[in-house]
Amino acid sequence: MENKRIHVRITGRVQGVYFRAETQSAANRIGVYGWVRNARDGSVEAVFEGREDRIREMIAWCWKGSPFSRVVEVTVSEEPYRNAFRDFQIIRTV
Repeated sequence: MENKRIHVRITGRVQGVYFRAETQSAANRIGVYGWVRNARDGSVEAVFEGREDRIREMIAWCWKGSPFSRVVEVTVSEEPYRNAFRDFQIIRTV
């Protein structure tokens, strides 16, 4: 199974609803690595690296989101795989 790296931006009601913490839990459960953070425009962005099937599962999770979130859009862009992470972290807002 090929490894992939994607960058996602999730819009909707995704800040203040435990979206980052739930994303971290989902990533750990699914088995992908990377990071998630709030963006100043009210969206959430994340980078996921891992097996292609697990990346697809993570994208599907992003559409569902945390229990109190309301996801409007998930924008996905593929990036070159770098094997850059050993875990999944919540990082600072930019």
